Amino acid sequence: MRTLRITLALVAGLAGPALLAPAAAKAEEMRYNYIENRWEPASAAQRRMSSAMMRKPAKEFMRKEVRIGTNEAPGTIIIDSERHFLYFVEGNGRATRYGVGVGREGFGWSGTAKVGRKAEWPDWYPPKEMIVRERVQNKREIPAYMPGGPDNPLGAAALYLYQNGRDTMFRIHGTNQPWTIGQSMSSGCIRMMNQDVQDLYTRAGPGTKVVVIDANGAGRNAVYAEAGPRGILDAIFGG
Repeated sequence: MRTLRITLALVAGLAGPALLAPAAAKAEEMRYNYIENRWEPASAAQRRMSSAMMRKPAKEFMRKEVRIGTNEAPGTIIIDSERHFLYFVEGNGRATRYGVGVGREGFGWSGTAKVGRKAEWPDWYPPKEMIVRERVQNKREIPAYMPGGPDNPLGAAALYLYQNGRDTMFRIHGTNQPWTIGQSMSSGCIRMMNQDVQDLYTRAGPGTKVVVIDANGAGRNAVYAEAGPRGILDAIFGG
């Protein structure tokens, strides 16, 4: 009997771990890295995002009230692609200036458009041209759809730019990569820090005029001139 008990114990010791071991862990969820255009484990994506959110753009690209000379009406958005600034014209020689990221070489654009619509935490549908370009040039597949949320490359809000009633496919939108503000690295869209695009979202409604100055600054002087800090007389008399 003792021999039988020992034998059973040995068998249980050998078989037990295998029988009691949990089922193999499921494959980790994958997320798409829009910076490097590749898939990566969700845990790596979260670490990368947390690190990126802690990185801030240069001080000059923080939101600021400035003096501006322009013939554009209050409520107009002016984007200076060369200087990486977006101005919301307040009137009376004032504007709110935001730092922005713009299109990299070959992807920038300029001209006049209007805000056709806007959305908070918007879904993202990459243009077909982008999907094909990534497939052909980089041998990568990017998702055809991504729901709105913190991981979404459109960030907290988006203003969709239209010309002649048609979507240009360019947007002013937020980003979960604030360190890219002040750089030229997007696919043509204008990106802002999430808190800034949320602020702009409350000010600019459908129909808002948007003037975009191209990356070499051509035509800037005909659109606006930043007048520098307010003097003491301006502060006293409201100039």
